[in-house]
Parts: sequence; structure tokens; C-alpha cells
Amino acid sequence: MPLSDTTIAIVKATVPALEQHGLAITQRMYERMFRNPEIRNLFNQSHHGETGSQPRALATAVLAYARHIDNLGPMSGAVERIAQKHAGLVILPEHYPHVAEALLGAIGEVLGEAATPEVLAAWGEAYWTLADILIGREAQIYRAAAEARGGWRGWRRFVVAEQSPESAIITSFTLRPEDGGPVMRHRPGQYLTFRLQVPGQPPLKRNYSISSAPGEAGYRISVKREPRGVASNWLHDQAVPGTVLEVAAPAGEFFLPERPDRPVVLLSGGVGLTPLLSMLEAIAAEQPALETHWVHGAIDGSVLAFGPRVAELARRLPRLRTTIFLEAPRAADAGQGEAGRVTPNWLRRNTPTEVADYYLCGPKPFLRDLVGGLVAAGVPADRIHYEFFGPADELLAA
Repeated sequence: MPLSDTTIAIVKATVPALEQHGLAITQRMYERMFRNPEIRNLFNQSHHGETGSQPRALATAVLAYARHIDNLGPMSGAVERIAQKHAGLVILPEHYPHVAEALLGAIGEVLGEAATPEVLAAWGEAYWTLADILIGREAQIYRAAAEARGGWRGWRRFVVAEQSPESAIITSFTLRPEDGGPVMRHRPGQYLTFRLQVPGQPPLKRNYSISSAPGEAGYRISVKREPRGVASNWLHDQAVPGTVLEVAAPAGEFFLPERPDRPVVLLSGGVGLTPLLSMLEAIAAEQPALETHWVHGAIDGSVLAFGPRVAELARRLPRLRTTIFLEAPRAADAGQGEAGRVTPNWLRRNTPTEVADYYLCGPKPFLRDLVGGLVAAGVPADRIHYEFFGPADELLAA
């Protein structure tokens, strides 16, 4: 049911208040919501720690929703991203009332007398309009995953079949379903969501990109050991072969098309190479004649993952060009790559900006600089595709 003109006018009138108090509202919303441990455990708590990235991301999204409440077309990409994340976390329709109660309560607390009954009623109507869109899209995602060959809904048990170090800080885990059945073929670039049972911790939810080519036997993820990462350290230290992990079906709106019709530039920084490696493996298996550029940046050779595999593919694929940048190369790294960082100027000189599709994944500063540089170089927005680990936030809003 469309929003009433009165609701639209009231919500748009709250934009200045959201610009000033949006982060406080979303921080308070999560505080209220997470009083319920069952609801708290639905979310990836790594996005709610010291950086507070998820409250900032939600504040940006709420403000955008208010600004575009009368025309949600510009929000379609964000809606799809949220629906995919929710599907990975196994968010269900019965969870939405908890969010509504927390959001409206937070608006009332933060805005005080300005949160009149009319404002709260308008935001309640606006919330449920968006919630209904998300619930409908999430139902489609769940249904497609359940009906696909090898697909499933909810959590499925996988066994770690192999653990392989890829660099000083990245380890790969090959996963096979405990039930011995096939798995659904993921789209290259998608991720898996894990529900990890770490001793002394509540259930942890984490997303890890699939680094293997699509297939029906299983998946591979490649995880960076974060210095203070509870989940990544547990995986590196405890997820030995035979360990059972609970996994949701592949999700994510960042993926390579089944039949790319333009040259492809795969551009990554650090562990951001994992979804792009899945794309490269898919290109090697299914479109070996496609013009492809692999451009990757790492600190030095000790943390450079999958170098031998990429070099092997470069020998096999006549139209694959690979370039490695090492920001602080060691003496032992001689011949492994170019010194320095990937820059927009280098991309303009060395990649086909006038025709290529760009797929990027890496740290936020990496994305901000290179996405902005590609736009400045005249690459249309519909040819720039990027994935980020964690929620989108104001750093990428432009």
C-alpha cells in the first residue's frame, strides 16, 4: 500500500533532525534491540564494536530513505544489499517488529518533544512499508536457495575438509556438506554467512567471501587473521579438518555476470582478493578468451596470497594480464611486483577505462580512492562494481 501524502510530508520534514541526530538514534535503537539476547545474536556483532560502523551505516540509510521517501528508485541498490545481508543472517518476518519497536522508541528518546505522535505514526508507517519490501524480497531469496540444486534454507552443517595457509595472515578452508549432498553453485563474488560456536562467546555471525570457482562439491573461504578478531583467530587456530561449521546459503549482490560481454578488471587490496579470485577462477573455467586484468595490492610478499595460482592462470589464459603492487616490498620480494600502490592514474594508463567493467574489493580507503578515481576518469557508475567487508557507510556515500 503506498504511503499517504501526509506521511511523506512528515517524514521529509524530519530530514534536518536526522542529519543532526541520526547516529544517536541508530545507536540508541541497537542498544534497545540488543537487550533481547535472541535478537542480539541474529547480528554480526563485529560491526557494532569500537568502530560502530553498523550504526553509522544505518543512520546513512535512514537519512537516504527519508530524502527519497517519495521516490524509492534510487534506494533499489541499497534495498537489495540489505535483503541479501538479511538472507545470509537468516532474518525472518517475525524479527521485524522488534526492530520497529526499537527504532520508534529511539526516535522518541533522542528527539524528545519533537517526536510528536504524528511524527512517530508517520515513521511507523514508513518503516513497515520498507519492511514489507524487504520481507518480500528476502522470501524470494530464501525460496530460490531452497529450490536450487544443492540449495538449502537456514543453517546447514559443513565439515572442514582441508585447511591451507595462503600467506602469513590468510588461510583457506575447504568446506564439504556433512550430509554428503551437492551444494548450490554460487555466483562468483558472493559470500557465505557462518554461525560460529566459540567457547566463552555468544553465537558469532560472520560473512566470508567464497574464493573458489562455482561447483557442486563444496566451497572454499580464505580468511585473514585479524589481530583482535575473535572469529578469525578461532578459525585459524581451531577449525582443523573435521571441524563442523553452520553455514547459510550463498548470498550477496556483488557478483560476476554469467556471460560478461566487456573486458573485466579485477581490482583488489589485501584480503579483498577473495571474491575476485572466485571470479577469476570462473573466467578461466568458462570464458578463457575474455580480456581480463588482475590488479592486486598488498603490503609485502609475506602477506601476498594466491600468487602461484594467479601466475598459473596467467600462463594458461592468453588474455589475462596480472599486475601486483607491494606497498612496502622487502628485499626478499624482488621481482614479485611493482613498488607502491594502485592509483587512478595507473588505471587510466594501463586498463581499458573506456570499455571495461571494474570489480573492486578491499579496505574502505582503497575503495574510496579508486572508485572516485574511476568516476573522475569517466567510467560510468554502471560499470563500477564494488564489495566491502562490513556495512556501507558515509565513506562510500558519494
